[in-house]
Amino acid sequence: MRKIYIFFIIIFGLIIFLDSSFIPKIGVNQIDTKTVKPSLQTASFMPELIENDAVFMQVPDTLSWKLLGVIKFIKKPDKDYPDGVMFPIVNSTLKEKNKKKIVMSGFIIPIDNVSYALSKNVFASCFFCGQAGPETIMGIKFKGATPKLKTDQYVTMEGTFRYNDNDVNDWIYHIENAVIIKGGK
Repeated sequence: MRKIYIFFIIIFGLIIFLDSSFIPKIGVNQIDTKTVKPSLQTASFMPELIENDAVFMQVPDTLSWKLLGVIKFIKKPDKDYPDGVMFPIVNSTLKEKNKKKIVMSGFIIPIDNVSYALSKNVFASCFFCGQAGPETIMGIKFKGATPKLKTDQYVTMEGTFRYNDNDVNDWIYHIENAVIIKGGK
């Protein structure tokens, strides 16, 4: 047991030594503080940085259909619908995730020849068939070319989350810059 502790201490010390030996040595007087941009200092084992200002890459949140289903609707007048229309009131948790990276899983639903949506349910039970509400589907805008997908294909996607609470002719939820990370061919 004692040998294992000594082994881990030696490995840990070696990692610290190797990490510090690759840091460039700069004297305090060699730094021009007027031209150097302040940035976050990062450990060498986390090199994934976003391009500007050395900010760590955003780790995507995994959304669930249950969370997307926590929604209320309020009837408001609309120029296209004289009797009024139901507008969504998106919950505060989802509002915080707006324009942030997310991961979401669901079934592919074709909308037309070139666009798809991600659904909580298979096509036969999706909201246009009367089995669910509009909160059970997300519009998809793919990063790059739209892949060939099959109806009811179950996929997991990563992309940027966006909600819509003011345009009645658009989806409530969207996943933009979407990339299939599981379930695609």
